[in-house]
Amino acid sequence: MSNSSVLFDAPGPKARRVSLTSSIIAGVLIIAGLAWMAWTLAQPRDSGGITLPGFFDPSRWDIFADPEVWQFIITDGVLGTLRAALVASVFAVALGILFSLLRSSEIAWIRIPTTVVLEFLRGMPVLLMMLFILLVLNTGAYWAVVAALSLYNGALIGEALRAGLAALPRGQREAGLSLGMRPLQSKMLVEFPQAFRQMLPIIVAQLVVLLKDTSLGYIVGYSELLRVNMNNLGSFYGNRYLFSLFVVTLVLYLIMNLTLSWFARWLSKRTASKSSGKRLDPEDPNQAMLVAQATAAAKQSHAQPGSF
Repeated sequence: MSNSSVLFDAPGPKARRVSLTSSIIAGVLIIAGLAWMAWTLAQPRDSGGITLPGFFDPSRWDIFADPEVWQFIITDGVLGTLRAALVASVFAVALGILFSLLRSSEIAWIRIPTTVVLEFLRGMPVLLMMLFILLVLNTGAYWAVVAALSLYNGALIGEALRAGLAALPRGQREAGLSLGMRPLQSKMLVEFPQAFRQMLPIIVAQLVVLLKDTSLGYIVGYSELLRVNMNNLGSFYGNRYLFSLFVVTLVLYLIMNLTLSWFARWLSKRTASKSSGKRLDPEDPNQAMLVAQATAAAKQSHAQPGSF
């Protein structure tokens, strides 16, 4: 019996005809919907008593032939977004690591307050957090955006890392403790690296969300991509170019997010194995023992006189 027939029966002639007919109908409906959308966007429309050409008319895109427009978009918009996202990402990952360690602590007076703080940060809207930091702490728009994104996403990353630690078999922890490590040493040297690698796709997905959430800085007055394109350039050039500016903004966000996703996949492959080139199996306690032994041996060799 083939693997393809284990979970379901092979479709018969009638089922294949129904599937083919449904696929053709769905394809025709999708093409028709796209054609209707393109036709609608290409039609002239009235705006303030003035008839404007369709959205695909070259007169709606001619501003992008000016290098100064692109310079303004890149230097003020894209770099403003990346600057806030990069700093907030570093802080969010650092806070996530700290929150995961505190949240998984065996000491109740550390674990319980951390849980309360995490639930508060996860339940508070990011925009409300930005406004609170801006109005109460008077930090300025940039640091209000960075602080709010760092706290909110740090809480989510911390919960993801805590789940990764909790999902590891007990053999990983017992392997480190059997070598004389303290619980915190075992967690940091044996358990946490594996949990971080397992949760890396979730962490990077959250960083993509963080990058998109920088657009909330529009509300608090921070000059990021959305504010630069849709507010500054839109107000300067008028309603004629709002759609074209919207499309450019969308494409730039897609480029940044897809680039970050590609980097995440590359990083995941690079960190999926040790220097030996063999992939670690988190279900195998023997591998945790080997990692712990190697770490202990390295620490002992560094502690000996004359060692480097």
